[in-house]
Amino acid sequence: MNPSSSTVFHLPPGYARVRVVASFEELVGARFSDGVNALCWPRTLTGDFDEVVARVVAGGDEIESLDEATLQSLTLGAGGRAAVATLLADYERLRAHGLSPVLDCIHRYPRDAADALVPTDVYSYHADSATVEADTFLCSYAGAASEGLRNEDALRYVDQPVTRAALLREYGGADDDGFRDFLEEHCYDLHYLAIPPAQPFSFGLGNFWRIAIQYPGCPVPPCVHRAPATLPGQPPRLLLIS
Repeated sequence: MNPSSSTVFHLPPGYARVRVVASFEELVGARFSDGVNALCWPRTLTGDFDEVVARVVAGGDEIESLDEATLQSLTLGAGGRAAVATLLADYERLRAHGLSPVLDCIHRYPRDAADALVPTDVYSYHADSATVEADTFLCSYAGAASEGLRNEDALRYVDQPVTRAALLREYGGADDDGFRDFLEEHCYDLHYLAIPPAQPFSFGLGNFWRIAIQYPGCPVPPCVHRAPATLPGQPPRLLLIS
């Protein structure tokens, strides 16, 4: 049983791109500036989120989305009911802010082939993107949490000379605007390598995050992050994202 969901929040020394806030109101109200591209509201949550997961994974789907009606229909003990109350409250927080949250129970995400020139699945370090101003909100409640990487420790695959040359051959043209459109179309421009000795950090369980994404005019670099690697036998993740 997991009566609470929390991970002590630690960052590598000298990591200045994350700002810790004290409330959801501060999380949504702050503006990204001065290179800070991630806001974290640390929380220790009560409730048995593992019990919630156990009640919804019988089908074994890779990713199962849970709506509010499904959560409210689960037969749970006191710890599970407390967890559901937290999930519903977080749903409402995001919806009241004009967002459309999705709660997923995740066994695994689809993966690119091991020999992919540029991996573009969510297990690869990446930045989210949009054509208009937007952010990503997320919270992990059970299983492994998302991982972040500071921008100074990240190199885009397309900026690695050998990889860029190979992509140019795949494109079959010059390194011009058409090639950049090709990179964007395939999301190659959003994925990163960790530069040794990079120090990734965990987003932790229960902590509510708002991270900057790539869009025209964004005042800060996008937050580089990834889904944690999943291994056989690991419990599923419970992730709220918007």
